[in-house]
Amino acid sequence: MNMTIAGLVEESRGEDAGRMRLVVVAASLGTVFEWYDFFLYGSLAVFFSALFFPPGNETAAFLASLATFGAGFAVRPLGALVFGALGDRIGRKRSFLITMVIMGLATLIVGLLPTYEQVGLWAPILLVTSRLAQGLAVGGEYGGAATYVAEHAPAVSRGYATSWLQTTATIGFLMSLVVILACRVTLGDDAFRMWGWRLPFLTSIVLLLVSLYIRLKLEESPIFERMKSQGRISRAPIKDSFADRNNLKRVLITLFGITTGMTVIWYTSQFYALFFMQAVLQVDYKTSYAIFAIGLTVGMPLIVIFGALSDRIGRKPVMVAGMLLGAVTLVPAFHALADFTNPGLVAFSRQNPITIAGDGCTFSLFAKPVSDCDRARNFFSRNGLSYVSVPGTGVVTTVGDTQLIGFDEATYKKALDEAGFRAVPAAINLAGAVAVVVWLSALIGMVYGPMAAFLVEMFPASIRTTSLSLPYHLGVGILGGFLPFAASALVIYQGNIFAGLWYPVSIALATAVVGLIFLPETKDRTID
Repeated sequence: MNMTIAGLVEESRGEDAGRMRLVVVAASLGTVFEWYDFFLYGSLAVFFSALFFPPGNETAAFLASLATFGAGFAVRPLGALVFGALGDRIGRKRSFLITMVIMGLATLIVGLLPTYEQVGLWAPILLVTSRLAQGLAVGGEYGGAATYVAEHAPAVSRGYATSWLQTTATIGFLMSLVVILACRVTLGDDAFRMWGWRLPFLTSIVLLLVSLYIRLKLEESPIFERMKSQGRISRAPIKDSFADRNNLKRVLITLFGITTGMTVIWYTSQFYALFFMQAVLQVDYKTSYAIFAIGLTVGMPLIVIFGALSDRIGRKPVMVAGMLLGAVTLVPAFHALADFTNPGLVAFSRQNPITIAGDGCTFSLFAKPVSDCDRARNFFSRNGLSYVSVPGTGVVTTVGDTQLIGFDEATYKKALDEAGFRAVPAAINLAGAVAVVVWLSALIGMVYGPMAAFLVEMFPASIRTTSLSLPYHLGVGILGGFLPFAASALVIYQGNIFAGLWYPVSIALATAVVGLIFLPETKDRTID
């Protein structure tokens, strides 16, 4: 990586190659650390549902865990405003040093939290509070780091230079999977469940200190220093960003023409795909983590490749093509993932259609299921089985040719066993599953690789960090953070394990259309 980064700066404006290398590596390393901290929770969402939420309804606890995951995203727009404004007023470097410290301390606190069994409802309250602090920090990190790297990079290879920063989210996610897997394998499931889950959070303090040490060696962005010497620093970057009609138009085009589509493709392709594999397809954590670790490692260079491609043909065609391909291929990709990782489950569902005919069925996300109809639906959702709900009297469930009256979990399990159901996959096509993850990584590379350069090029330097941070984190915070929750809720509501995919597909398609019409091409713009 160092050699390639050194190569890209041969043409830079008097920048020493070693200095440029430090800029990219230090900015990227710090951002990797923040993404690692932020994604630890997402990687353990299935696990945390039993640790921090009331027992009695596994589905509701899982949804509550996903909603808590989303809470960290919901406050990211606020973090974008606060720290984006700081970046435009006091400097890019100072703002992302502050966000790094906040993230590190919040993650350390998660590792020290008591569980629901120990303190009751205080456990989810404290967990949500920590997630909010993490969300604020991440909201300020990305815009500052992207602006900092882009303002150092040569214009002809800005997409390539900033695409290294774009790999950090995937690297952070991958690191979280590897660290968790290593801890679980080393300690064993019982020890990990009791106390070992804290280790990935506690050890992040080491990463914080290393990243902080390296970032302290950085100098301020030359463009910011030039603005400062010329007296062009904005005194009210939030007002200047959003009160100006032309700049507000750029913000809205960015939000609805790229960041929302990028968000749903990224989080569907990585987080939701992992949730889907574990919670729906019943793949054990070792296998699912291994599939993603291999697939992400193979697919990650595509982010840099597409970033470099955008320097040649433009940012817009690469990103819009990625959104269109995502809208067309996400559903087939998840069907292929099911075929490769749990073919027995897929075959069972085809051969034994399930129908729930009854009254008293309600759709409640967090309440404990009370009626027989609700408990039957909850049972099949937990086991990754699609079903069709129809009106009826009482509750009559049909599994293939077998009819079940009312609800008794033992009877339902027996009926599934007799029909040949096996929750745990008996045969997994690892190569096929990895290939699907690589394809999903390619979609991410197309929409995400060129995006940092595009965002920086869209806005004037004096209000750049504030202006680009808000649309990015509005898209990511509202749509991305709650994507696993919304998709899982749609699955339960519809009774179809693939129903949740229509949420990202529809958003990706709508964003692609808006982007095709309204997104400008920015690759040849100057950013001084």
